[in-house]
Amino acid sequence: MKLSFIPQPVKNYGKHLPVAILANLFYFFPSRKIKLIGVTGTDGKTTTTSLIHHLLCCAGKKAGMTSTVVAKIAEEQIPTGLHVTSPSPFKLQKFLAKMRKKKMEFGVLEVTSHALDQFRFWGCRFLVGVITNVTHEHLDYHKTFTNYLLTKAKLLQKSQIVILNRDDTSFPKLKRLLKGKKIITYGLEKNATLWAKEIKETKRGVEFVVVWKGKEFPVKSPLWGRFNVYNQLAALGAVVAVGIPMKKALVGLSSFKGVEGRMERIENNKGIEVIVDFAHTPNGLKNALETVKRHLPRGRKLIAVFGAAGLRDKEKRPMMGKIAASLADYIVLTSEDPRTENPRDIARQIAQGCRQEGWRQIAKRKARWARKAGVKGYFIVLNRQEAINFAIRRLAQKGDWVVALGKGHERSMPFGKTEYPWSEHEAVRIALRWRRKK
Repeated sequence: MKLSFIPQPVKNYGKHLPVAILANLFYFFPSRKIKLIGVTGTDGKTTTTSLIHHLLCCAGKKAGMTSTVVAKIAEEQIPTGLHVTSPSPFKLQKFLAKMRKKKMEFGVLEVTSHALDQFRFWGCRFLVGVITNVTHEHLDYHKTFTNYLLTKAKLLQKSQIVILNRDDTSFPKLKRLLKGKKIITYGLEKNATLWAKEIKETKRGVEFVVVWKGKEFPVKSPLWGRFNVYNQLAALGAVVAVGIPMKKALVGLSSFKGVEGRMERIENNKGIEVIVDFAHTPNGLKNALETVKRHLPRGRKLIAVFGAAGLRDKEKRPMMGKIAASLADYIVLTSEDPRTENPRDIARQIAQGCRQEGWRQIAKRKARWARKAGVKGYFIVLNRQEAINFAIRRLAQKGDWVVALGKGHERSMPFGKTEYPWSEHEAVRIALRWRRKK
């Protein structure tokens, strides 16, 4: 039975903290033998965590990792959960104990605000703390943006070295909170310790020049988007902070192919481009759609398929609708982890933001008419497989781009209190299988 009437701080100190202490005692505080690098932020955590791990391995270091997608310990890869970013204390300490047993020098951990608030990382001694950005998310839990920011800051406050995004709006507040800490800043301006210039986006990825201690280093990366330049700078900052020379740190950037379900292109011969991405925040949605829009051929359409999670931050729903309507040509609103909420209610709340941009709902049967008339609008198709089918088979024409957002790598979707199997990749492939070449 869930005791929802108990205040969260009481649960944290009465339940979560004791469990975390027990987990550390049970596994004999394994993190004390490992140099820990923690990564937090609203968007980009998984990519940055995976990048740091990859760069360390390419530099010849023994490193383990836990992220939203997977835990990697030597040759072993372990799925970390259905909708879990930071694992439970016992699972986390078990992973760290395995890293200790395998004599890993480094452990790279993806860290969420929920986990920090609930003491899941209690007992972990972080050498480096990295923050990607802090934007609107999880206010259903933290109640205010200030609380959310202060919770994120807990990782940085317990780290010896801090890697901060100089361009993020959170920077001034975080810098004040971290007086006396060794700080490496990154960004796209000269006022950062580590910065990038001459950014060039292509269909093959992104090219830029890293500036570090007055020296310039050219980079060619297969990752898409300016936002991934930030992720790469954050990863480089963390790696050089632990003593890896910049030239050696840069070696792994060109060979890093990305993370499952993050701006991932689904190859096909149907005449359209299809992207699967995990973006489920206003900022993440904006970054994904802006990146795709910069690659969109003239005269072609951008079609976004997404929803919003049930029993989570409701304030962001109209924000996401407004952002999508300002960037996409058509939107297909659908289910995305509705839990016990009505999926139609969630879709309508997102649609409020679409209407703020002057959009209107279009019936599925009028899809061809909307294309011919050049009318922009949103569709509501609550069954996610049917929504992806509709976007790929009926709405998209040759040269168009379809972006399925919000599920990414996840392997389930909760309806009511039941988790049902789900694969965004398989859903896209099913839709493509029956699409005619146009």
